[in-house]
Amino acid sequence: MPAEETLWIVLKDGCRLAARLWLPEGEGPAPAVLEYLPYRRRDRHRGDDAILHPGLAAAGYAAIRVDMRGSGDSDGTMDDEYTPQEWADANEVIAWIAAQHWCSGAVGLIGLSWSAFNALQIAATRPPALKAIVTTCGSDDRFADDMHYMGGALLNDNLQYGSTLFTWLAPPPDPEIVGERWRAMWLDRMNAISEPPAARWMRHADRDAYWQSGSVCEDYARIEVPVLAVGGWADGYTNAVHRLLSHLSGPRKGVIGPGGHAYSHVATPGPGFDFIGLAARWFDRWMKGVDNGVEAEPMLTAWMQDYEPPRPQYERRAGCWVAEAHWPSANVETRTFNLAADALRAEAGARFAASVKSPATVGLASGEWCPYGWGPDMPGDQREDDAGSACFDTAPLDEPLAILGRPEVKLVLTVDGPEAVLALRLNAVAPEGTSARVTYGLINLAHRDGFAHGKPLVPGSRIEVRVPLKVTGYRVPAGHRLRLAVSTQYWPLTMPLPVVATATIEQGSLALPVRRGEGPGAPDLGAPWSPPPLETDVIEAPARGRLVITHEVATGRATVEVVRNLGAIRIRETGLELRALGSETYSTVRDDPGEASSFAFRKAEFIRGDWQARIETRSMLTATATGWRLHAEYDAYDHGERIFAREWTIETPRAGMSGDGV
Repeated sequence: MPAEETLWIVLKDGCRLAARLWLPEGEGPAPAVLEYLPYRRRDRHRGDDAILHPGLAAAGYAAIRVDMRGSGDSDGTMDDEYTPQEWADANEVIAWIAAQHWCSGAVGLIGLSWSAFNALQIAATRPPALKAIVTTCGSDDRFADDMHYMGGALLNDNLQYGSTLFTWLAPPPDPEIVGERWRAMWLDRMNAISEPPAARWMRHADRDAYWQSGSVCEDYARIEVPVLAVGGWADGYTNAVHRLLSHLSGPRKGVIGPGGHAYSHVATPGPGFDFIGLAARWFDRWMKGVDNGVEAEPMLTAWMQDYEPPRPQYERRAGCWVAEAHWPSANVETRTFNLAADALRAEAGARFAASVKSPATVGLASGEWCPYGWGPDMPGDQREDDAGSACFDTAPLDEPLAILGRPEVKLVLTVDGPEAVLALRLNAVAPEGTSARVTYGLINLAHRDGFAHGKPLVPGSRIEVRVPLKVTGYRVPAGHRLRLAVSTQYWPLTMPLPVVATATIEQGSLALPVRRGEGPGAPDLGAPWSPPPLETDVIEAPARGRLVITHEVATGRATVEVVRNLGAIRIRETGLELRALGSETYSTVRDDPGEASSFAFRKAEFIRGDWQARIETRSMLTATATGWRLHAEYDAYDHGERIFAREWTIETPRAGMSGDGV
């Protein structure tokens, strides 16, 4: 579908937002579907737009992509994600769209990642013209399930994504669109950066008002429009699908495939499905009034993964589609296993003492917190990590075990210091010993009594913790064993605390959601389809994942090198050469996590004719005795001349270590 390259939406305060529009064939107004995010419709997100919005237009929708305030070619500045200004602007945008001659007055929202979050957030503000949303790889809880914390433990994704947003908060608009004022707009944007986003997020180490804002789980009743929630087992955000199905009261549906962080018609690992067709059916029902029966289909459709030898990258995951008419499902029952001295068994056991003091390198087989499926970013064979953990195994299973839902672990333990993080992995162990991660969870023990306010541990004091693991759909074959592995490190997925902690487990249990029967037949989701990809000349192919792991025998130092490239391309439609390149280096010492460091580099460059603009950022995270230290540098260049430079060194206390949480 041909697109109208630039429309201007003028907000009440005079701010102009840039939009791109695809209209369906035929005459007369049509319902509109909006995607609203800061990821630049002219370049950075143009490839994603090309494989989604023309498809929506072909399905009979006016598809519109709007650059948020301060991003792309829009006016203004931006300093953070998910703000009241973002939602207020969105309400004006939706009203503007509904009033256009090409719109029937009905508007839907669709989104992936950032735009999946704000689709939920905007729905909670109840704009009158909004009729339905489709949210993919997003979250209803910004503290529990985003790239900053997991179980209150600081993720290294906080630095890596913080570095990405740091770089893309303030790139220049395109001179072809805004004219000569592009340079002044660029300088205004850079001057508006108050601090690196990673530092802001670390300053909120508890689940405080900052995280509650924009977490629609605070009041699910605010969302009244029908919600289609889509995810992938490899993605970091899958927990939200089950919570939304469990807590929303209006029409809702969830689909979880095997893929990573991408729309499901292009996500890897496969198999994918016809995401555009599914979204169109959802919008048809609630925006066009088509009686297509989509609401009568099973509430949850999920890819049940079969065991296969673990690999850091898959093209396709073994398994099959299953469905549940409702969620929570009466077809899923809880089966409890109890921890014994070195076992996991159905009968309750006596107290025991299993101590674990993990090397700082446990976690090298973790994979990324949020895999994209583009490279080696999935969890591998867990045996090396198991060797540094306390492991509790079942006997070989007499029959296959189908897990669907969110397992939970309860532990009674003591710790010998004031702070510690536990990683809990549920693995499927094959008869020959291969160990595949089924799911996992983290807990920062400063948050053992909840996430509202962290407090230090009392060394040697007995504590009880409940740790939900990530939602999963996984079938463990007969003859395999289940293993619960508990470690006091999980690097480099987390930024390690600078302490060597010993945890002694005395009691525990694992509650597994076990799918008992076959359930209703899974609907046919169709073969994946998308419009043709964006026409580009590839200069450097996109790549993500852990490429090199090195060990220094003499010092015990381990280093993980990660590539984080969106790629370098020339976009034929606009004649623009875009370079979006990055990398990270994570380092730690086996017996001294206090030596750990995380470093991220990012570069964004825009070249066309005599226009050449470049941004480079560098971010280094280390630990202090009670906190984190972030050093960040931001440099901008016009034709190779540096026109802007700023650096920050910011220290923030860790959860429970601020002195006011005892």
